[in-house]
Parts: sequence; structure tokens; C-alpha cells
Amino acid sequence: MKTIEAESEQNDFWSDHGAASTKMQELASLKETVSFWETLNERLDILLELINLAISDNDQSFRESAELELPYLTDSLGQEEFKLLLSGEYDKRSAIVTIQAGAGGTDSQDWAEMLFNMYAKWGQLHKRAVQVLNVSYGEDAGYRTVTVQVEGDFAYGYLEKETGVHRLVRQSPFDPNNARHTSFAVVEVIPVASEHSDPVIRNEDIKMDAFRSSGPGGQNVQKVASAVRLTHLPTGIVVSCQTERSQHQNREYAMRILNAKLLAADKERRDKEVADLRGDRVNPEWGNQIRSYVLHPYKQVKDHRTDFVSTDPSAVLDGHIDEFIKAYMVQTLQ
Repeated sequence: MKTIEAESEQNDFWSDHGAASTKMQELASLKETVSFWETLNERLDILLELINLAISDNDQSFRESAELELPYLTDSLGQEEFKLLLSGEYDKRSAIVTIQAGAGGTDSQDWAEMLFNMYAKWGQLHKRAVQVLNVSYGEDAGYRTVTVQVEGDFAYGYLEKETGVHRLVRQSPFDPNNARHTSFAVVEVIPVASEHSDPVIRNEDIKMDAFRSSGPGGQNVQKVASAVRLTHLPTGIVVSCQTERSQHQNREYAMRILNAKLLAADKERRDKEVADLRGDRVNPEWGNQIRSYVLHPYKQVKDHRTDFVSTDPSAVLDGHIDEFIKAYMVQTLQ
């Protein structure tokens, strides 16, 4: 940390803006880590002092204060334990999450919106900003597809474990007979590209089409062509954005998604080479569901990769998914 601080004081430090920005981000992260451990150490000293006073004075109030301090330390250490399991090349980056409804019409589109809310609430629990980049609304409810950016250190490292097919079993609120329905949605999580260290997309490699955005039910909500579709000609990757009223803003969001998709495609290619050598590659296709959420006839959420189970679907859908993520992290390290 002191080395970077000394470098930042040199006159030529900002001559390479990209390298300097990367260094400053590293410095900010190191300062955050140091601050965390200093605060934790102070709180631990307070806890030990309260315990000693409770024992020496046989005072119930000190014991109660110590019991109130303990959950903070436990939760803080638990979150830091999470980070120690994250050592991937892009784990520390922000994440772009795309949720796509499967076959099944309104029920699946509603399920896609439920998953969006789950990840948005996870972001709130972890004090991470969640920004909607693109939405394609369902006919009667929910989303055909929705793409969001989750900001913050290790957002990708955490949420990358959510990539795959998510299955919902419930009594359909859209069925007049209240029959049981099974719905599917696929979640894709990719790292946000860095403007300083990742490859830059050439303008001549992009084809842009503009069209009118649509809202719920498919109706056009703009008289001008503000929605944007970008095609990366060398790879054929296509992204679109219609969230904002401004074509310029939609293009910016679409470029953000396209950059991330190209980075993910390169990562997938390199991962495939390693996985092919190990013989353990699994594709996140519709048949490979990673988790089932059963709301009827019983209540259970089960991760099919780890067999980790929760009997409280409401809590899971309110964003409490860390135990599922941690179980998968631990399994992949074994």
C-alpha cells in the first residue's frame, strides 16, 4: 500500500492513465481491507473487555452487551471468509446479470421478475447498487428478459455461481383453476469489462440499429427510435437496450453489455480449454437446472449441484442466497 502511495506522488504517475487508474483502484481496495481489519480488531478488543468485566464484576449488563457485539463479529468474519474463497481472474469485479424467461408464457415471465427481485434484494443486503440496463417486458406480467449491473467488489465472484437454469414449482396465480405449474428461467452472470485493461471494441466492428422501445404487453412506448441494437460483426454477438428515453444512453448501456459479453466469451474459451483437458465441462443449458424452488405442495429450495437445501423459500427469494453460494464455492474447492 505504501509503495503505491509513493508511486502516486511521482510527477509522471498519470502519464499512463489506464495503468494509474488500475493502481488507484488497487490502493482503494487495500485501504478498505486494512480498515476492515482495524475496525474488527477494535470491536474484538471491546468484546474481550466486556467479557472480562462480566466475569470480574458478575454484571449481567456487561454480559448482555457482549452478546450484542458477537453477531457483528461473526457476520463480518463470515463475509471475509467468503472473499478468501474468491481468487478467480475477474472475481473482484462488478457483475452484469441477465435473466431470461423460459418457455411457459406468463408464469415463466413472472418467474424471471421474481429472480430479478431476489438479486436486487441480495444487492440491498450487501450494500451494492443494482442498475437496470435493459428490460423486455412480458405480455401480461414479468419480464421476457432483464439485464442489470451489480456494482461493488466481488459482485461477480459471488453471483457467478448463480449462472444456470432456475426452476420454480408453484400454484399459478395466472391459472383460473390455481393449478400447479413448473416455470424455468436461465441466469447468466458475466464480469464487467475494464476500460483500462480489457480489449477495446473498434467502431468499424459494430453495426447499430435503432428501433422504437416497447413496454408491457408489447405496445410501443416511444414515438422515436430510441432503443438500440448492437451487433459485433466479428463474433455475431447481438445486444439491445431500450431502458432509457435517450438513444445515446441506451447505446452506452448496450456497449457496456457488449464489452462484458466479449470478455465473457474470451473467458469461456479459455475455461473450455482447461475443462476439456480435465473432462469436467458442463453447459448452462435448459436441461441443466442448478436449483429448484418449490412453493407447492411443500416448501423447499434445493441446489442440485451441492444438495444444499433451505426450507424457507420466502427468505431465499428475499435475497438470502449466501449459503447456497458458499456451499457451491466449498464444493468446487474440494
